[in-house]
Formats: sequence, structure tokens, C-alpha cells
Amino acid sequence: MATKSINVKMLAKMFLAGAHNIEAKKEMINELNVFPVPDGDTGTNMSLTIMAAAKEVAALEEPTMKDLAKAISSGSLRGARGNSGVILSQLLRGFTKSIREEKQIDAAGLAAACGRARDTAYKAVMKPKEGTILTVASGIAEKAAEMSQETDDLEVFIPAVIQYAEEVLAKTPDMLPVLKEAGVVDSGGQGLLEVIRGAYDAFSGKEVDYSEIKPGTGAGTVKVTPQEEADIKFGYCTEFIILTEKEFTEEDEKEFKAYLSSIGDSIVCVADDEVVKIHVHTNDPGLAIQKALGYGQLSRMKIDNMREEHQEKLIRDAEKLAKEQEAKEKELKEEKRSAEPRKAMGFITVSIGEGINGIFGELGADYIIEGGQTMNPSTEDMLNAIDQVNADTVFILPNNKNIVLAANQAKALVEDKEIIVIPTKTVPQGITAIINFMADADVKTNEETMLEEIKHVKTGQVTYAVRDTHIDDKEIHEGDIMGIGDKGILAVGSHVEETALELLNALVDEDSELISIYYGEEVSEKDAEKFIARIEEAYPDMDVDAHFGGQPIYYYVMAVE
Repeated sequence: MATKSINVKMLAKMFLAGAHNIEAKKEMINELNVFPVPDGDTGTNMSLTIMAAAKEVAALEEPTMKDLAKAISSGSLRGARGNSGVILSQLLRGFTKSIREEKQIDAAGLAAACGRARDTAYKAVMKPKEGTILTVASGIAEKAAEMSQETDDLEVFIPAVIQYAEEVLAKTPDMLPVLKEAGVVDSGGQGLLEVIRGAYDAFSGKEVDYSEIKPGTGAGTVKVTPQEEADIKFGYCTEFIILTEKEFTEEDEKEFKAYLSSIGDSIVCVADDEVVKIHVHTNDPGLAIQKALGYGQLSRMKIDNMREEHQEKLIRDAEKLAKEQEAKEKELKEEKRSAEPRKAMGFITVSIGEGINGIFGELGADYIIEGGQTMNPSTEDMLNAIDQVNADTVFILPNNKNIVLAANQAKALVEDKEIIVIPTKTVPQGITAIINFMADADVKTNEETMLEEIKHVKTGQVTYAVRDTHIDDKEIHEGDIMGIGDKGILAVGSHVEETALELLNALVDEDSELISIYYGEEVSEKDAEKFIARIEEAYPDMDVDAHFGGQPIYYYVMAVE
């Protein structure tokens, strides 16, 4: 029997299945990135984007189509990371706008939603490029419109659309020479295809494991036998995540671990950027929670009574305490912020390492988002940062071409401040932009000055290849050292310093006056000093400025101006 419509329950199931499928396939999608760098992250960004929406969808109990549409759109919009994630969120935004008032979605409705998804995504990209996820989305919309005229049976309609999407994806190397040279299809297009393949699995009745995105699940729950209960010294397995409001330093980590040791055992304290994961066995979870609130807000709190006694009461008490403390902290924070005079202009910058964080701080950045190359910040991260900067106008320096769209998406969601995104694509461009800021000039003058100055910065980055490939007329093998310029790979070798010098030689021209070097966390100070001495010897007529950057992945980040 033909299936002619999709109800809200089925659509939710299809969406979750699509999210699960791209989550499972993200590493395969990452492998399709053209540049064989260790931060090739299209699959990761798309997965994190859609999983943010999936968690909101999984939390709905009896949603209407409007509720479901809002959860998908809002969750993906705020969770969007990287260009591919932002484009995916815009596709979902357009799709859900089209179906939000419907009770059932038929072939015509599905075709209309696919068309609106495509149009919304194209509008979000300043210079749409064919051979990308946009091309695959366009193919899906075209085939859906065609099939809606031929059949009302979704069991015929959906497979035909997927088959055509596969054909379009296979042609992307013919549209983008860089894909053809690397021997891959577009990674964003592959990601979109995995989403709709997963959705079709659910539609056709294929069983999918949703355990990774159901609310309330999590690793680390401790189960014990009755005999083990008698030997337990600390009865409550307590887990939560701290969303830090300031840098969680090594000293903070030592202090917090020492405190947890005084009230329990089986301690885990792992800090990652602005998130700290905590696990402790204790007889008083409230003490752990109260101490943690001194570092920031809490999320994903979970308490298990390993003696199976009074579990509900303690969870209720812990949640109450956490809410009271959070409310108090928020109130104090708002009072402090409102008491400070509001500045005319402020800065948010994305950074990639301890040393570079310090440089931006010294140059006057009001809020530093850590992430950059290895973990693109989400739209939500941008919005949180904007909220923290007490200024009428906030300049955002993304410092990575894969973060500019997320910054612009955050800008569109802010109403109480003027947000200006300076489209810096590298950290050196960001440093140049903020150095040229003039506190006594107006907003427009500063914007124009920064936009002009970043044009004069040429950036080079030195890293290693994670796979064999052929790109930019260069044969690259896994483990090779690569020197990457603003427009492609300029040097390939087997030694870091030699490749870096070759890259630098490609960047320097007769008009160059300054070379800036930022050495990464894997480069010793001694090795950096030797390398800098070689640069000064090779370019005696140029100023050489060297700093510890502390960035991961990249041995050296260099700028020529």
C-alpha cells in the first residue's frame, strides 16, 4: 500500500535517524576534506550542528509540527559550527519554515520544503559556489519538485530523490577542480546525503539505535551488586559538566581535585576549553555541586545512589541547590555587569592557543573564544560571548574562514547591540585588525581601517598531512610536512623548519617589511629560537617578530606584511 504522507511522529523519527547516521559517518566525511590537514572537520561540524537540534527534538514528548519545527530550527541554528554546519542549519531552517503549519506532509509539501531549504541556504552564503553541499541541496530540490508531479507515493518519491542526490554528488569533482585533483567528492554534500539516507531508513522501518541522543543517557553510571554495596565507602556517583565563565587554570584544576578528594574518591576532572567534566563518588553530592558553582554554570547533572537508597530525594535536593545557586550567581553577575559603564566598542576574538590568547588579551580583546582550527565555535558560543561584552558595538574577529558564517549567523540573532564581523580568516589577520583599532575613532572608521589593513597580511601555516593525496600539483604522503598559504599548499617536505622556510620564501616579496612568527605547543623554545635565527639571517633587511603561540596542530603560524 502506498504511503502518501508523513505525520509529526514519523518526521521526528526520521530527523533523529538522519542525525544518528551522520554522527556515525562523521569520520568518513572528515576524510573527504580536500586538504589532508589534521583539523579537516566537515563531518564533525555537521554532526555537532544536527546533534544540537536532535537533543531538543528527543526531549519533546508529544510535539505538534510547529514544536518540532522550532526544535529543529532553533537547535541547529544555535549549535551550528563551521561553514558546513551553518549551511546545514540554514537548510533545516528553510525546510522547517515550510512545514511548520502542516499536520501531514505529502509529496507536494515535501517538494516545497526542499525548495525553501535550498533557497534559504543559498541566501545565507555571500558567494555560493557550485560543486558543494549547495549543489547537492539544489539537486534534491529539483528532483523533489519533478517527482511531486509524477507520484504521490512517498515510497517512490523519496528513493528517487536520494538516487538523484547521489548522482549530483558524484558530479561535484567535475564542478570543482580541487575535488577532482584530490580524488574526492564534496564532503558537505556527502554529509547532507547521509542525513537524508538516515531519514529514509526510519521512514522505511529500518531499526536505528537512538541511544546516543536520547536525553538522560550518559556514560559513567556505576552499577554494583548487593555484596559490593556493603563495601562502598562513598555511596553516590555524582557527575556533571561545568560551563566555565572564566579560564579554568591548572591551579583551579589542582584546587578542585584536592577538594573532591576531601569529600570522596574515584575522581575524574577533565578540562576542555570552556567545559570541565566532573565525576566523583561522595556521600554528599551537594558539596561537590556547590563548590563547582564557583567556577560556572552546571549542565548534565547526574547522581546515582550506589546503595539504592534515597535516590529521588537527593537528586531533587541537588537540583534545587544547583538552581538556587545558579540563580544567585546569575543575579550577582547581572548586578556587577549593570554597575559597570557600558563601553562604546568592544572585541570578541577566536583564538587557538595559550600564547595567542595572551596576545589578544594584551591587545584589548574583551572576550576570547578558544577553539579556532581544531574545534570551530558554534553560533551559541558566539551569542554567549556577545552577551558577556558590555558595549554598544561589538566587533567579532573569527580568525578562520570556517567560522565567519557562524559569526554572521550570531550577528543576525542579536538585537540590543550592533555587531560587526570583520572577516579575518587567520589569527595574524585578527592580530593586525585589533592592533589597528583606534579607541578615539568612530565605529565606521574603525571598521574601514581594519578591513583595509587585513588585506595586507599574508599568512602561512605549517602542519602535517593525515593522508595521501594529490593537490595543488603536489604529491603528498601521510606524515609529510605541509606549508599552507592563503590560497593553497605552497610547500611540502619531510622537515618542519625546511618546509617552513620554503613557505616563507613563497610569501615574502619586495614590498614585505615584517615577518611575525607564532610557534606552537609542539615546538620547544630552543628549536623556535634556532629557527628564528635562520629567518633573521635569510631576511636581514626585514623586521622579525617572534612569539609563543601555543597552538595545537600547527608547528608554526607565520605572517608577512
